[in-house]
Amino acid sequence: MAVALVTGSGGLIGSEAVRHFAGLGLDVAGIDNDMRQAFFGAEASTAWNVQRLAADLGGAYTHHNVDIRDREALAAIFRRYGRDIAVVIHTAAQPSHDWAVRDPYTDFDVNAGGTLNVLQNVREHCIEAPVIHCSTNKVYGDRPNSLPLVELETRWEIEPGHPYEQGIREDMSIDSCLHSIFGASKVAADVMVQEYGRYFDMRTACFRGGTLTGPAHSATELHGFLGYVMRANMEGRTYRIFGYQGKQVRDAIHSSDVVSAFEAFFRNPRSAAVYNLGGGRHSNTSNREAFTLAERITGREMVTEYVEENRIGDHKWWIGSNEAFQADYPEWKQVYDVPMIMQEIYEANVDKWVPGA
Repeated sequence: MAVALVTGSGGLIGSEAVRHFAGLGLDVAGIDNDMRQAFFGAEASTAWNVQRLAADLGGAYTHHNVDIRDREALAAIFRRYGRDIAVVIHTAAQPSHDWAVRDPYTDFDVNAGGTLNVLQNVREHCIEAPVIHCSTNKVYGDRPNSLPLVELETRWEIEPGHPYEQGIREDMSIDSCLHSIFGASKVAADVMVQEYGRYFDMRTACFRGGTLTGPAHSATELHGFLGYVMRANMEGRTYRIFGYQGKQVRDAIHSSDVVSAFEAFFRNPRSAAVYNLGGGRHSNTSNREAFTLAERITGREMVTEYVEENRIGDHKWWIGSNEAFQADYPEWKQVYDVPMIMQEIYEANVDKWVPGA
């Protein structure tokens, strides 16, 4: 029996990973205690997704309602499956800049401490299993904002001819810049995943994601950019734009494209690998451009409110380069772009996200 162990299994990437690796024939053990609801309120709960996984996958999915900060409970799960664990996909996290400031202890305990708990259990119980860690581009702090940018009609863009014109690479420094409390906790987790790879010769990868998105996102204002754009438009909510004239740019990658990258690493793992993983030049948008797409898809006008002050540590322009990952895994191909993603989010939620909901 080969087991894929997925933390954060009710979330966007976690649930996509559950389905994907179950489809490969692995039994899947999911760990998720719906902390997203505690972070962001009832509308962000992932309980609906866990119920759907159990219904759709039956005996191929076993759910564990456990907090990754609970060392004893986590260790019991790892002991249960032991060396049958063929891969560990770690997606559980506190994902918001804004929330982290409210409770730095919880943010760090979940993001850094929880990651350490997962790594040590892999070391003790299934050291041959590759560890796939969902890191973030926020490990680079606000350094991307020091890049030479040009203001265009609907977006910020990098100066033509710059070395990062096709996307920011992993050689960007993470030092001497403002990270936010959230960014700092994710740096700690990212470096620890690398260290376990090098120090203990474990097979680990940090995937530094841009905007990870898809129809399974429990979108809310503090986390879930494209999902929340569509939700706000469909429900008639006021979408608050935080600074940068609404021209801030994000690359967006569909959860399906993310987990297909995970599969490629699983099949041919390396030690202490670090990859930027995002939409790149293939799939990116500014706030303003996303609003236009949403209006075109739904026929409804966006309701927006501009807040002059940007979020601390927020990127004015982020388009990452997937070049390093594609060099190591040339068989991986990106499928979705932003219009496809937003159309799919709309179709998946058209009966649920309605005005007055």
